Amino acid sequence: MSEDDYQALCRVAGPVSRETFERLRRFETVFCKWARRINLVAPSTLDRLWRRHILDSAQLLSIAPQARRWADLGSGGGFPGAVIAILAHDRADVAVKLVESNRKKAAFLQNALSDLAPRADIVARRIEDVVESSVSPDIVTARALAPLPRLLTLTEPWLVAGTRALFHKGRDSGEEIKLAHDTWNLDLIQHRSSVDDDSVVLEIIKATRK
Repeated sequence: MSEDDYQALCRVAGPVSRETFERLRRFETVFCKWARRINLVAPSTLDRLWRRHILDSAQLLSIAPQARRWADLGSGGGFPGAVIAILAHDRADVAVKLVESNRKKAAFLQNALSDLAPRADIVARRIEDVVESSVSPDIVTARALAPLPRLLTLTEPWLVAGTRALFHKGRDSGEEIKLAHDTWNLDLIQHRSSVDDDSVVLEIIKATRK
């Protein structure tokens, strides 16, 4: 089973070392222990954690393999931010910021990543404050955080500065895009998920208000 999981990881994320694969496995173990005490993901998805959450997060690296500065908003249980940070552990030129205002979830991220991705920056502050005060990253990510129009508003200062967005979306992505077009001119690409046939990753290359 582990070999199948390793091959699946390489298929969605690109070449990954065995050591990095083991780091993700250790994260999975720590995650499950904490998930018994605090609500990190929907309990119904815990038995599919590797595919439903870890692989789903890892696929972002194949979309933006050259990105150096990542910011994940509303990181929650670490998807996709913690997974990206662990996958990038051996790349000294990559910095990953995880923004999570919930103190318990931020504590989990700090605990889990202190050994597995020690260079990850866990920021326990409101998203609006971080976006307003931080240098724009190369990539901003968000998963299960808010509808697309709200995400665009939250990240507008960074998008205007040239940041690309990678937003996970489910089967309602088409409707969210239509709503966003009421206010925004969008240059976007819809990447069909490598993990879930009902999901996409929206790559926002440019966004300007109408």
